[in-house]
Amino acid sequence: MSWLARGFEVFAAEPATRGWCDAARGPALAAAGDAAMRARWLRHGGTWFVGVDVLDNDSAGRVGQGPPLAGEALAAAEAVTGRLPLHPAQVSVTYPGYPGRDAGESDSAHRYRRTRDAAHLDGLLPEGPARRRHLREPHGFILGLALTEAAPGAAPLVVWEGSHEVMRAAFRAAFDGVAPEAWGDVDLTETYQQARRRCFETCARVEIALAPGEAVLVHRLALHGVAPWAEGAGAAPEGRAIAYLRPCLKATGDWLDLP
Repeated sequence: MSWLARGFEVFAAEPATRGWCDAARGPALAAAGDAAMRARWLRHGGTWFVGVDVLDNDSAGRVGQGPPLAGEALAAAEAVTGRLPLHPAQVSVTYPGYPGRDAGESDSAHRYRRTRDAAHLDGLLPEGPARRRHLREPHGFILGLALTEAAPGAAPLVVWEGSHEVMRAAFRAAFDGVAPEAWGDVDLTETYQQARRRCFETCARVEIALAPGEAVLVHRLALHGVAPWAEGAGAAPEGRAIAYLRPCLKATGDWLDLP
């Protein structure tokens, strides 16, 4: 069953992804170990380096003298979206004990991270003191490539199977009669929360562990998160590191209209 049906698909390591990961690994881990970067991006009691847009790749995915990003996962994504220029990749690194708790983090927020894997949909940004959700980044897909060795229990990615169609139906109703160029003006907070609850009730929760060079392609509308680090789960000394790319679509309407 393909990623368009399930909402995600794992692709085996291949020469194209191994070569890209070999070129990206050093710069990615250097960024995650940089003191200034850690001061900005380390969260949850020092157990997660968020690393948004910290990898210095170009729009084709090249890191330094490395190859452009290629492989079956990217080809599958681009068969739906067409070629999209790539942004600097996120370097997401988790460490044993994830999720720790930050000072000032509420009981409910920490509990949601521990019991619901901080499940979320990318592109819906919380804004203002009330953190109301608006569509600001209509991504085409989420492509993750594993950079380090990690046991299956080392804070794996979690995806709710089929959740992309639950979300699609909910947002299509919310945007009914609204031109795509005005979608960002629509407050989606309640729609999003209700759809998320339906996903928890009706969609299978799937943990996805990746080996270096393997890739996971996640549908742009799929609910996903990160599982807590299981006690005793091992990983490389640098932690469980994955590079994520989420290029934005050229037309906002494609966010709902593309497969």
